[in-house]
Amino acid sequence: MTQFTGRNLVCVRGERRVFAGLDFAVDAGGALVLAGANGSGKSSLLRLMAGLLPPASGTLSWDGAATAADPEAHRARLHYVGHLDAVKPVLTVAENLRFWAGLRPGRRAGNPGDSVGPALETFGIAHLADVPGRFLSAGQKRRLTLARIVTAPAPLWLLDEPTTALDEAATASLEAAIAGHRAGGGMVVVATHTKMAVDGARVLDLSGFAVRSQGAGALDS
Repeated sequence: MTQFTGRNLVCVRGERRVFAGLDFAVDAGGALVLAGANGSGKSSLLRLMAGLLPPASGTLSWDGAATAADPEAHRARLHYVGHLDAVKPVLTVAENLRFWAGLRPGRRAGNPGDSVGPALETFGIAHLADVPGRFLSAGQKRRLTLARIVTAPAPLWLLDEPTTALDEAATASLEAAIAGHRAGGGMVVVATHTKMAVDGARVLDLSGFAVRSQGAGALDS
């Protein structure tokens, strides 16, 4: 069974140790929910998992092989959704999604447009396909950003506060997409301050790994 793990991870941001001695494991079809107060390192851990930030020490592994040994292969197996919505204002909703789908490994030789319609339908924004990104509301931009994760296969989804600006219907669509992804053997790691229906998810409270230092501020959510 495929497994994504972290062992004895230490994270340092701006000379501040955010967390130390952190372990996690996510199996195929599994989900991990990151909890903890602001500053406990949820966003930093997701960035470590995505290969956007190197751990100060410790190891991230995919099926027992260190992800640092082949970072390009690791990037190809994941979708990362951060706080910011990567929506180009001059492109339409469909063009934005087609652009991002075309960048995914394995999709460049094919037709990314094949997956655009279903992805827009998943998040209830198919009627906005021809609307330029600059006219979208905050919630619509978030739906468009999330639609990226269903346009091309990737076994690992890393989602940082994905329900920001979403209404109940859009949150339900996201929960359904996560459930479908897991049913097919996919993995999900999500950091959230709100309640989400993620059945059987493990919860990792980063507060237990926080490194407190006098005068340190909350640099991470």
